[in-house]
Amino acid sequence: MKLKSLVPTWGEALFSLKSFVASMMALYVAFGMGLPRPFWAMLTAYVVSGPLSGAVRSKALYRVLGTTLGSAGAIALVPTLADAPELLTLALGLWVAVCLYISLLDRTPSSYVFMLAGYTVGLIGFPAVSDPGSIFDTGLARVEEILLGIVCATVVHSVVFPQSLGPVLLGRLDATLRDAERWTLDALNRNSDSTQDRQKLARDISELRVMATHLPYDTSDVRWMTRSVRALQDRMAYLLPILAAVEDRLAALRADGGELPPAVAGVLQRVTLWIARDEKADDTETLRAALDRLMPAINADSGWREATLLNLLNRLRAMVDIHQDCRDLRDNIRKGNSALPEHMDPLARSRSRGVFHLDHGMALWSGAAAVLAIALVCAFWISTGWSSGSAAAMMTAVFVCFFASLDDPVPGIRMFLVFTVLSVPLAGFYLLVVLPSFDSYPLLVLGLAPTFLVLGVFVARPATMGKAMALLMGVGGSLSLMDTGQGDFASFLNSNLGQVVGIATALVVTQLCRSVGAAWSARRLLHAGWREIAAMTAARGANPAGSFENRMLDRVGLLSARLALASSQQRDLSAADAVNDLRIGLNIAELQRARRALGNPAAPHVAKLLGAVGQHFRDLSAKRPTPTPAEVLPMLDAALSNVAAEPRSPERDRAVVALAGLRRSLFPGTAPVAPPVLLESVA
Repeated sequence: MKLKSLVPTWGEALFSLKSFVASMMALYVAFGMGLPRPFWAMLTAYVVSGPLSGAVRSKALYRVLGTTLGSAGAIALVPTLADAPELLTLALGLWVAVCLYISLLDRTPSSYVFMLAGYTVGLIGFPAVSDPGSIFDTGLARVEEILLGIVCATVVHSVVFPQSLGPVLLGRLDATLRDAERWTLDALNRNSDSTQDRQKLARDISELRVMATHLPYDTSDVRWMTRSVRALQDRMAYLLPILAAVEDRLAALRADGGELPPAVAGVLQRVTLWIARDEKADDTETLRAALDRLMPAINADSGWREATLLNLLNRLRAMVDIHQDCRDLRDNIRKGNSALPEHMDPLARSRSRGVFHLDHGMALWSGAAAVLAIALVCAFWISTGWSSGSAAAMMTAVFVCFFASLDDPVPGIRMFLVFTVLSVPLAGFYLLVVLPSFDSYPLLVLGLAPTFLVLGVFVARPATMGKAMALLMGVGGSLSLMDTGQGDFASFLNSNLGQVVGIATALVVTQLCRSVGAAWSARRLLHAGWREIAAMTAARGANPAGSFENRMLDRVGLLSARLALASSQQRDLSAADAVNDLRIGLNIAELQRARRALGNPAAPHVAKLLGAVGQHFRDLSAKRPTPTPAEVLPMLDAALSNVAAEPRSPERDRAVVALAGLRRSLFPGTAPVAPPVLLESVA
């Protein structure tokens, strides 16, 4: 079995061959142009290569911009501060920190601009400290070498048997749609494991949203469907809280042995057949009309059961609309029609795009750790006058950036350190034995092919990519010593020692200052959601359509991955339900939109309730989770009574639905206090 796993698949072999061809092309052109470090171009081609051509193309432009910006920073800083090494160290460290901070706040391909601008200053600036007068020529050469590698990799992966992102994305999209329909059926039939289903759906949608950022640069025709793909993801995102609400309202109405009114039970069965695409199912318009006819009339005598029933039917109607929108959008994508369905809700058509959770605090702290690590290694370099101190500083700058997006970057940096050390014997064999015996480019290619083609296969495998890249970069970095005429044993050892010291410094500083656990990050995500909910209750208007739910859904996806790693003994986390927080936020947004149309005394009661709910979430964000204060419940009852007494209007009904949702989310164990409404059967 192990032997079989070593045999590459067709896709892995193709990726390895294309990466090797791109790197050799970059090396050949660099030799022909007379660039001072041709092996940098070769190594860059490997660094920017990826299995999917769309991702390679989307990152290429941003990598070019980042490299150029970083080179400009090095050219500006090094000559100016060359006579003040302490200030130069601080300036370079601050540059890396600021660029890292900005890049961590952007989870789209454009983040590469600042990520590369950060550590490119280290790659160019630190080696040029000993000869600041040549910094412009050095910076220009580095830009040319790196851009050459980027261009060669982009061209090869885009032209030679391109592995398009579109089919992969659509496959994932179809699988997520099937999961959403399965969860819908399970929820309606009361046989779902809702927590795991919610977390999986949230993770899938968040991953799809990140993948879709590369779609406009893809080589397939799906790139013209980018708008429809994003609209489809938005609709699926909104399905998560709606479906969780439907499941909860059904449980509430069936609590204590209660049964749904016959008419509601009948229409629920019809919805189930429609979701299952049964041939006996109603058409969509008939189903919508049946749900609309069942909406109970709310007045001053109505209780929470009526409000809960109105909430259920409203959410079922929204659920049907979302599923239909998803089906229509998927059909349009399949037919190559980039237009959005005309019947879609205008709010759904204009929802915000690319709204992600941003953690300014962790981004700032990561930047501070980068400054500290660079300052420490540079202090050692300056005080000892170590000839390879520039290599150590350069590697420190690179590795404080590489894994900064992770909660705990230490395992990744440690893995890279271990495999960099393991690459030393192979790198030494190539540098000291193989390369000196070759006197032509074809022989050089033949000599490099066995190692780099094998490593390329393992780069294509997610499980071994990091280890293979560490070996590949260790060998490729050592080969660059030939460019500077330092291909001797002493220079080889000194250079590799500098790399190891630099990576080790990044590891130690990160472990001491920046490493956090999954439980810590999970709490931080929860508290960020609670702070946003508290802010929503105090806002004069509602958030822009789509911004809160997309951001909260992203938190749900991020949180679910961390909850799986957190200890089961973390009681506050085991009780956490970010989807419930998402529902609370959406209901608050609905109340904020509706209360402007409410009269007196309904509007003041709603305002008082929002103030109490906001205070509860402000308290939550300052300490561990606690139950909703008991005094909020009578405020909810009073708000419903006064809102129900308002003249009937869409805004009044929207407020009733939101209040019923808030009551179930904040007080899930409290049963409705009014008898059920008896509805006439609907044909």
